[in-house]
Amino acid sequence: MGIWYEGNLNKDENRHEENGVTYFVRGVRVSDGVRYERYAVKTHFIERGENLVDILRRYVAPLYQPGDVVTISEKVVSMCQNNTVEMKDVHVGFWARFLSKFATSNHNGIGMNEPYKLQLAINMKGLPLILWASFCGAVARVFGKRGVFYEIVGQDVAGIDGFYSHSAFETYHTLAVLNPRDPDRECAAVEEALDIACAVVDANDIDVEILGRSPSLASRPDEALADLIRDNPAGQDDELTPFIIVRDIGDREAMPYVPVEAIPEPPQD
Repeated sequence: MGIWYEGNLNKDENRHEENGVTYFVRGVRVSDGVRYERYAVKTHFIERGENLVDILRRYVAPLYQPGDVVTISEKVVSMCQNNTVEMKDVHVGFWARFLSKFATSNHNGIGMNEPYKLQLAINMKGLPLILWASFCGAVARVFGKRGVFYEIVGQDVAGIDGFYSHSAFETYHTLAVLNPRDPDRECAAVEEALDIACAVVDANDIDVEILGRSPSLASRPDEALADLIRDNPAGQDDELTPFIIVRDIGDREAMPYVPVEAIPEPPQD
C-alpha cells in the first residue's frame, strides 16, 4: 500500500545548512532494531551529461560520515549518463495508440496509457512481446492480479520515466529517462573516488528497488537497504533531493522533525 503526500516534502521547519549544503531532515526510521536518521540533500536540477562523482563531491561529501549509506535516485544517474530518449525521436504507431487506451493509469509516474511510453517499450522489446504482455496483463487483472505486464517485459521497461506532461520540471515533459547503465559500476566509482558507500535506487511512493550498490554494501540484502527508505524520503514532487544520507544514530537524540501529513489517496493532477 502506498503513502501519498500533497506537494513537496521540503518543509521549512526541517531545513538545515551545513558546510554550504542545504538538507532536510526526513525523520527516523527503525529497521531491524536500528534507528536511522535520514537527510535529504538538496541539489540544483541535474542536467544530462553532468559528472556524478563531481555532484556527490559538491553536495554529499561535506555532510557524509563514515558508516553512512547514501541512496542515489536512478534518474540522476541516467541523466549523468545521458541515457535518455527525446519525444521527437519516438514515432507513435497504431499499436501503441490502440493498446494505450486499455492500459491503467499510474499515480507514481507515467504508465502505459501514455502512447509515447508504450511506443518506446515496443521499440525496446519488440511488438510480439508487448502484445503478449498486454494480453497476459489484461487476463490477470480480471482475477485481481496487477503488475503482470511489467513482470513479462522486464524492469528496463518498468523503469522508463518521463514524457510526463504534469511534471514540475519542463524537461521531463518531452524527455524519457531510462534505467541507468551498470549502476554497480557507478557506485564503485563513487566509493573509489569519495569513499562514500552508496546505492542506486528506483523509489516511489509504492515501492523501492535496489539497482546497484558500492562494494562495501555487497553483503547488505536488497530488502534491508530498501527498508531504510521505504517511505520514499526523496519525495515524488519537485523536492530536488535525489540523495538521501542514511545514518545510524544509535540511542542519540534525533534532530527535530516536523512530518508532512499523509493523504488517504494519491493526489489528483
